[in-house]
Amino acid sequence: MQITVDESQSGLRVDKFLALCDSLTRSYIQRLIDENRLKINGKISKSNQKLKSGDIVELDVPDVVPLDAESEDIPLDIVYEDDQLLIVNKSQGMVVHPASGNFSGTLVNALLYHCNGNLSGINGVARPGIVHRIDKDTSGLLLVAKTNEAHLSLAAQIKAHTLTRKYIALVHGRLKNPEGTIDAPIGRSPKDRKKMCVTHTNSKQAVTHYKVTEDFGTYNLVECRLETGRTHQIRVHMSYIGHPVVGDPVYGIKKEAFKTGGQLLHAATLGFIHPLIGEYIEINCPLPQYYEKILEQLHKKINLM
Repeated sequence: MQITVDESQSGLRVDKFLALCDSLTRSYIQRLIDENRLKINGKISKSNQKLKSGDIVELDVPDVVPLDAESEDIPLDIVYEDDQLLIVNKSQGMVVHPASGNFSGTLVNALLYHCNGNLSGINGVARPGIVHRIDKDTSGLLLVAKTNEAHLSLAAQIKAHTLTRKYIALVHGRLKNPEGTIDAPIGRSPKDRKKMCVTHTNSKQAVTHYKVTEDFGTYNLVECRLETGRTHQIRVHMSYIGHPVVGDPVYGIKKEAFKTGGQLLHAATLGFIHPLIGEYIEINCPLPQYYEKILEQLHKKINLM
């Protein structure tokens, strides 16, 4: 996009000028400027630069990536939706996006059908609209962007650690401290490339805040709030401190007392600043029925003791 500044626009900040001249949001424009995609008279510019008549403003707006994952009519539990984004309550066992071995039946396939293909293209053809992910066997809330502007705003909130993400995990054992913080970097395991682990080699900072909400003696129900969002973060961190998530086939124990179908980890709360209206929105989602039934069994066991 290239625009020449006229006399009436002289003195405007370039970010405000661009917002007036195009349908792009100021947050999206700022993201592009941060990526050095703005030039004034051929030179890379900042957002606060004031314009003069005759200046040539160039903004490199990336093309929307075409979406070539196929849409499928798969039922979804949509808990919030508007023109910019939606939040889905993903069921345990559903893969988030197509990949080797899972080219159909994924959340993305279902979203393409539900949204008629109107999803953010920033993450490419395999992950349209996907701002963040949760594991296949983790249930709960997932945020999906319909527009590139919404996607950039939400991704920036995740990067700034201002997006609220709370999970409910049933873990083995009784935690010594009822609440605390696990600050331990996570990277790929050198012994098994399919696994993650706490390591200081080729790793990224990972911070999980936890609080015990129920004590069942041999099990604790824990609320985990993510400060960062590394692959398998809660599962790795809880295993690292000696309290693996119940049902976790990768980081848990071999023999479980319950048939779970996967780890008992549920994304229960999502909170964020809405990209368009600028207000904080928080969505909560109850535990799935199979999870509640296991907690009922633990409650009965305690009452019989």
